[in-house]
Amino acid sequence: MVEHPDEKSIPEKEQPPVMTPDLQFSVLCDDVRQETNGKLILIGLFEAIRAKVFPVRHPMLFIVNRWRNGVGSFCEVTRLVSASNEKIVEGPEARFSLPGTHTSHTVIHRFPNIRFESPGTYWVEINLDGELRHRYPIRLVGEDEKD
Repeated sequence: MVEHPDEKSIPEKEQPPVMTPDLQFSVLCDDVRQETNGKLILIGLFEAIRAKVFPVRHPMLFIVNRWRNGVGSFCEVTRLVSASNEKIVEGPEARFSLPGTHTSHTVIHRFPNIRFESPGTYWVEINLDGELRHRYPIRLVGEDEKD
């Protein structure tokens, strides 16, 4: 996170305009590693979880979001919700700044030991500054069901 200590001292009318960033990608995976050169390694990308019985606990789930092409300070909140819009889990607020459109910021959320009550469609929701910016499904299926 990049902090600009002088940002609050600039009168509002003189602050640079905010340009809302684009969500370049959002990925569900089993693990995230970082190489010594800074590159991320996403392990076990998926869009569905199979289980023999429900409820089931998924041991570890990562959601990786990359923002780019924006200018300003932002707050991201990522959550998983059920088909009935009940919150299953929510990550902490991720505050970040993009000083120019040439920069990007990657937010990595780690969700251990998530309990899913029943099979069906759950949803990943990515909010930026309190506004839903992206929503996509994650399917929970029984072992004998097709994805």
